[in-house]
Amino acid sequence: MKNDLFLKALKGETVNRPPVWMMRQAGRYLPEFIAIREKYDFFTRCRTPELASEITVQPIRRYGMDAAILFSDILVIPQAMNIEVQMKPNFGPYLPNPIRTQKAVDNVIVPDVKMELDYVYQAIKATKELLNDEIPLIGFAGSPWTILCYCVQGQGSKTFDKAKEFCFTNPVAAHQLLQKITDTTIAYLKEKVKAGCNAVQVFDSWGGMLSPIDYQEFSWQYIQQIIDALKKDTPVIAFGKGCWFALNDMAKSGASAIGVDWTCSPRNARYLTGGNITLQGNFDPSRLLSPPAEIRKMAHQMINEFGKDKYIVNLGHGILPNIPLDHAKAFIDAVKEYEN
Repeated sequence: MKNDLFLKALKGETVNRPPVWMMRQAGRYLPEFIAIREKYDFFTRCRTPELASEITVQPIRRYGMDAAILFSDILVIPQAMNIEVQMKPNFGPYLPNPIRTQKAVDNVIVPDVKMELDYVYQAIKATKELLNDEIPLIGFAGSPWTILCYCVQGQGSKTFDKAKEFCFTNPVAAHQLLQKITDTTIAYLKEKVKAGCNAVQVFDSWGGMLSPIDYQEFSWQYIQQIIDALKKDTPVIAFGKGCWFALNDMAKSGASAIGVDWTCSPRNARYLTGGNITLQGNFDPSRLLSPPAEIRKMAHQMINEFGKDKYIVNLGHGILPNIPLDHAKAFIDAVKEYEN
């Protein structure tokens, strides 16, 4: 690996500067991505290895991040589990038959991931060829709780009230569904590593919807299973949006790094995680709308507060579609030119 800064940071090794990448860097803010989006629908892009690999490397060509993240979607998992998922333009994910009964849970399968998700592994192999060992490739999955949210709600939501109702009124069925998602996710991520991913990240996008006690029951215990199953094979990054209350548990989990969102200060994140684990984050994505000079200054300040070692520079969530290209560049360049 010509540039192994990202892998060094995951191991906690000393580096000259921290590595940088951005969640959702392969996507909607890039004109070259929009050109592909105009020709092919969402899941066609996910399922066509040549398109997925091209989309994955587009931001690397433009900005030279220290890691690539495979272009895919967390909802390929429920699709493989016999749950219909559509992606509607200007709406987002839509599941026409939400899972809300024991019978519906019984009909959900734990698939043969090698067969059902082969297109993902082919995309990984195609991406590795394009990257040519320049930088590492990250594979990812949604947390079981986050996947359940979509499966039960049937679409995105500000509250995921139906998902929570299902968990609290029918916990036996909810836990069965969570376990099926967990088993599928573990098998899926193991195949991703075999196909060439150098690290994996679990996105718990909706973990912050739960109280700390409910988080342990309906989300964290399943993420812990994933970490336990994968940590011997590859570095695992655990990222929960709005989950500052779980940072202490996350730090003891065996994960190589913990993602932090922008609502938790670097100082608090270091304190809550005990100061010994690699952290990733946590620039507010909306702050990329600030003037480039201000972005540069804030990025340097963020590195100073986290410290350059055991740290991966990233946003606190995915990059927004309306970020100007030169502002994204200012963020990446600020990290690359960092000298403490």
